[in-house]
Amino acid sequence: MLNTLANHGFLPHHGKDISREVTQNALFDALNINKTLGSFLFDFAITTNPTANATTFSLNDLGNHNILEHDASLSRSDAYFGNVLTFNQTVFDETKRYWTGKTINIKMAAKARLARIKTSKATNPTYQMSDLGDAFTYGESAAYVVVFGDKKSGTVKRSWVEWLFEHEQFPQHLGWRRPAELFQSADLDHYMEEMQNITKTLDGPGGPRGKRQASHFGW
Repeated sequence: MLNTLANHGFLPHHGKDISREVTQNALFDALNINKTLGSFLFDFAITTNPTANATTFSLNDLGNHNILEHDASLSRSDAYFGNVLTFNQTVFDETKRYWTGKTINIKMAAKARLARIKTSKATNPTYQMSDLGDAFTYGESAAYVVVFGDKKSGTVKRSWVEWLFEHEQFPQHLGWRRPAELFQSADLDHYMEEMQNITKTLDGPGGPRGKRQASHFGW
């Protein structure tokens, strides 16, 4: 999503030296995300900048492994296999298999997330997932449904999401528009919890790491 924001000029096209204000404005202007939540997300993003006392981050910083970037991405290879920043069609094709209708709902997103984790565990001998990374996997999967789609119904058009991931552009030609309703932390928390509960049903009590109390998504 941040690459998409840069491609559309909401973030600097070069993807460098992104400040708190720029992050807040980009998320609000493009997606109607509350600026308080945008600031909260910036606090996580800046931890990926290796420079001491940094006040900005760059998109490439987000690829530093096992800070926010994590194994079992929906659309990128694990670090063990190479470049974590570049879109991987094979990985994304696995994710898409669990979107079984023209509309994606939270249950489909939960199934896709869980499948990618299982594949990563089975194929990556260095697989690991921190608590923060685990929280981000829930947040990312909830976000592409309820931030990009309809937060009331918890659904999004599959064609929109596929275009977003594969082209890193907004699918305005397919009818997508900036959401009319402000998206806030409580909205994301609600759907993260729903996704965690679905995952428990799919994978048993030992599946997820437990309820998250704060909003986290890297997307």
